Amino acid sequence: MDNAYDGLVEDGSEERHWAFGTGFTEALTGVDRAVPPLVDHDDLAAYCLMLGDDALVLAQRLAEWCSRAPELEEDVALANIALDLLGQARMLLTRAAEVEGVGRDEDELAYLRDEREFRNVRLAEIDCGPGPGGDFGTTIARLLVFSSWRLALFQRLTGSLDPVLSAAAAKGVKELAYHRDHAAQWVLRLAGGTEYSRERIVAGLALVWAYTEELYVTHPVEAALADAGVGVDPAALRAEVDDVLDTVLRAAGLDRPEVRQVAALAGQAGRDGVHTEAMGYLLAELQHVARSMPGAHW
Repeated sequence: MDNAYDGLVEDGSEERHWAFGTGFTEALTGVDRAVPPLVDHDDLAAYCLMLGDDALVLAQRLAEWCSRAPELEEDVALANIALDLLGQARMLLTRAAEVEGVGRDEDELAYLRDEREFRNVRLAEIDCGPGPGGDFGTTIARLLVFSSWRLALFQRLTGSLDPVLSAAAAKGVKELAYHRDHAAQWVLRLAGGTEYSRERIVAGLALVWAYTEELYVTHPVEAALADAGVGVDPAALRAEVDDVLDTVLRAAGLDRPEVRQVAALAGQAGRDGVHTEAMGYLLAELQHVARSMPGAHW
């Protein structure tokens, strides 16, 4: 075969697996790109950045596990989850770029913004990787909390008056349902395994739980777009997400962590561009090639 990837799809099929860099945009084919009437363009662009940055940053964190997961199947699973999130990020950052209308594209938003310009929640950026600062139990704990929260958010966004957000959310719901189920199964497996594996998931939950309050704090942009029927007020998600998390913890025989929340800085957190120390290191790795070779195409 001329292309090694051709052997990985069914004979006679025109389909190319999304994991090889295709299929990210099909969900938006034919979707009306016009901004809904009376919706502020700056607010919509900022909102798409928030949701896109959440996905982009966590995709980068999960990619750190490539070749380092505890078993081969999990290596593939985490990579595929990261690619799902990358696909969501691409759609949302592209929407942010076209709405703001200043000539930027998804690559510029991903690679050429500084730390203070990123609007992701801090839960997505904290270091839970295979190196110093985290471990697999912490990664699974974060994936459970993040995917449960984002799934509840995207389920509501399918009814957004912005056709692009609605279409992106509809595609994301299917992916996030798998992410949540995958994480929940690992929580049960770790909690019911060895004494050490149980210690790791308990410690991981305690670490990530300190960043959960931020998920339900309503930013002015979120409030404005929720009122306009375009976005979602995150405060409305708490009861549903808590119910899911409590169900998983109860099945695993684990207690809800009682930890002090990581405070905002002068009332500002990730949605305002205020991040943890880990964010700068993450962006240095994420953006290094693009910033070292400005204008390059690949």
